[in-house]
Amino acid sequence: MENGLITWVLPGETLEADEVFDASGLFVSPGFIDLHTHGGDGCDYMDGTVEAFVKASAFHMRHGTTALLPTLTTASDEELFRAMDCFRAAKEAGKNGPAMPGLHLEGPYFAAAQAGAQDPRYLQAPEKAHYEKILARSSDIARVSAAVELPGAFALGDALKERGILAAIGHSDAAYADVLESLQHGYTHVTHFYSGMSMLRRNGPYRELGVVESAYLLDELSVEIIADGCHLPPELLRLIVKLKGVERISLITDSMRGAGLPDGTSVKIGSLTNGVDAVIENGVAVLPDRTSFAGSVCTADRCVRTMVRQAGVPLTDAVRMMTANPAAVISAKSKGRLAAGMDADICVFDQNINVCAVFVGGVRRV
Repeated sequence: MENGLITWVLPGETLEADEVFDASGLFVSPGFIDLHTHGGDGCDYMDGTVEAFVKASAFHMRHGTTALLPTLTTASDEELFRAMDCFRAAKEAGKNGPAMPGLHLEGPYFAAAQAGAQDPRYLQAPEKAHYEKILARSSDIARVSAAVELPGAFALGDALKERGILAAIGHSDAAYADVLESLQHGYTHVTHFYSGMSMLRRNGPYRELGVVESAYLLDELSVEIIADGCHLPPELLRLIVKLKGVERISLITDSMRGAGLPDGTSVKIGSLTNGVDAVIENGVAVLPDRTSFAGSVCTADRCVRTMVRQAGVPLTDAVRMMTANPAAVISAKSKGRLAAGMDADICVFDQNINVCAVFVGGVRRV
């Protein structure tokens, strides 16, 4: 590694070096890339402070994450803009942590019937005046999730595509026709597959596909899965891999501020002032009435471990879904692979997928 890049990958050869890290008996992989995380270690990106961004991101780096998209939830414009506005300063303050290629806006353009833990007070259809105000506020938006059946969703997709922003289908009650049409308007990805989306249903005597079946059928769509072993049982994880294929799946944590905190802890989803109440139990966050999960407390190493140990996926495939695949989804061409010319973002872990060392830009950070 030199100047932040991988310069050589030569198995079996020894080169003179200024510094050597002995990874004998360990696995060496690209650094993990998390496309969807709300925070951790008691902090949420919706807190709208540099400290929250830096602390949450540093927590995930200790679990192998070398790049992530801080994810902002449905909220008032005031809270959303506050979080967006501090992102640049957070990137500078957190330059010794994981790379943050951009922000993921999860909302507010969602279906009320699929809101899950999203704050229903701020859900709305994507009106041009509103999303153009948001897009004008920051050039750091890398991804937007929206329900494609809402009025204005296709125009939103066009606007995102024009700006090079990833458009994803999320918290959506769409039918197959909506999903199929959305492909023509820039939507290429599905947010937390199976969570907050429609499935096969009856329309009178007829059956129509929901977002889930549409995502299986349409090869143009990639999907992401919360691989904490709670949101999706191991059998379903295996089914997704079998039907969708390893190459179209990314693993995500969808972690909220409770990641790293013990069971029994009460936490807020979103901001501390206006967020939704949740509680951590059995390794996952749930709403107080237990009607819905409320985000995960997962980390990237746990995602890989779940896929290997519980879903029976080969380690190389599980790592690909946490590295090369998410890099491809966000067109991060210099990340996700161990090859000459790529960013020197590296994770070293043991047989139990416990992280032993993390390098970001060629510098050991963990």
